[in-house]
Order: sequence, then structure tokens, then C-alpha cells
Amino acid sequence: MTDAKTELRSDGPLDRAFAIVGYVAGQTKAVSVAEIASALALPLPTAHRLVGNLEERGLVQKALGTKRYVVGNQLVTLSAKVIGAAFRTARRHAVLRGVAAEIGEQCEIGVVRDNTVAYVDSVRVSQQQGLQFNPGEAAPLHCTSTGKIYMSRLPERVREKLCRALALTRYTETTIVDVESLLKVLEETRKRSWAKTNEEYVRGVVGCAVPILSPDRELIACLGVSVPVARVSFAQLDGFIGPLQKAAALLSETILQADDEGGEL
Repeated sequence: MTDAKTELRSDGPLDRAFAIVGYVAGQTKAVSVAEIASALALPLPTAHRLVGNLEERGLVQKALGTKRYVVGNQLVTLSAKVIGAAFRTARRHAVLRGVAAEIGEQCEIGVVRDNTVAYVDSVRVSQQQGLQFNPGEAAPLHCTSTGKIYMSRLPERVREKLCRALALTRYTETTIVDVESLLKVLEETRKRSWAKTNEEYVRGVVGCAVPILSPDRELIACLGVSVPVARVSFAQLDGFIGPLQKAAALLSETILQADDEGGEL
């Protein structure tokens, strides 16, 4: 990871505020104001003032029961909106449309926001679908492939804490509502780096998803497919993983590439 002190390019208040947000977002655990000040070579009173301003705006917040900071809910919501807007470009939608046509099923791109899965783009290639995720719709973490991928990539202790905090609502007979069973599935998901769901959110619909990663291998979003089990069995979903991974790699490559037409990302 790049030394946080090298990221503070200017001494202006806005630069410092962005540096603090970036530093907190880059940590795997809550950090104190003193740690922020030290990492960014800021005077401690300045760090206290800026963190306080960011906290008022919901961009950072205290971890429950502590005086240490994590990213705030407003920042999480904003980041999800930014990611959604970034994926709703003609170039990236074309990749989504291409993989949907290749496998002949609905494909969607989902991100995690406020511990729910939010869908930011989708392509439907058949009118005979049992389930369609439209942009703006949300779904639970524990019974969607995107949610499983997100949770599987969390540090083990954070993952377990989140699973025990979630309301594991039963939507169908196969929804995983036992914490230990869910943790086992998430560990399997972590090892293979993709996820499947077996009629866990909507009866009669199975699905799978793969991660879309940033250049530094951080999870940005997930690319998934939803299909009626009458047409594709749970076991047959494995055949979609290769095309989805190829499309996800193409989407990842566009993150730092300007579009040739119009300069969009």
C-alpha cells in the first residue's frame, strides 16, 4: 500500500479532508484521530477539526462504542452512487449486453450499499424471466450472489460480526438463515472467488456472480446472472462462470481507460 503521507499533495483544507477520507477508507479497522494525524503528517488539532467536520457530514463516523473512526454512511451511499454512474456508460453497458447475449440470460451489475445489494445496471435478453433486477432495486446480502462475494472478501472477524448482526430473513425454503452455515458458504466463496445462490431469494430462480475488481484488486462491484431453475439447474450455473469472469475482466480494464468516444470512463 502506498505510504499515506505521500498522498497529501497540497496543504489546503479540501486536500486534507480528502486525504483523511481516503486514509480511513483504506484501512481494515477503525482508526483514531491520532493515527490519522500521524499517517498524514497533520497537526493533531487540525486533524481533530477536520475529522469533526467530516463526521458532521456523515463522511466518517465513530465505530460503535469507540472513539475510533470508520467510513460514514453518507460516504458509503455516495460511493455506491458514483460506482453506479461509472458503470452506466455506453462502453460498459455494451460489455454487459455482450455477456448477456453470449450466455442467453439476464445479467446485472450490483454493488453493496448500507449492507444491502443495489443493482446499478442490467440487461434482459428474454421476456420469460422469473426475476429481474432493475437499476435502483435492492436485495439482501445473505441470499444473493453479490452479497456473498462482498461478505466473503471481508476480514474474517469483520465477516463473522456482520453475519451475526444481519437479519437473516427467510425468503424461501432454501434461504440460509443459520449463521454458522452462512459462514461456511462464505469461506467456500472466498476460496473460489465466485458465488452461487440456489432459489434463496426467489423461489424458482437460481443465480451466480463474479467480482469486478479495481486495478489494485479491491472489490468494486459484481457481475451476475439470474435464471429460472426450470431452464438452468443450480449445477449448470457453473458453465456461466467463465463468460462472466471474462466480461468482469473487461469491465475492470475500463476503470483506468478513457473511452475513445467522448472520453468517458
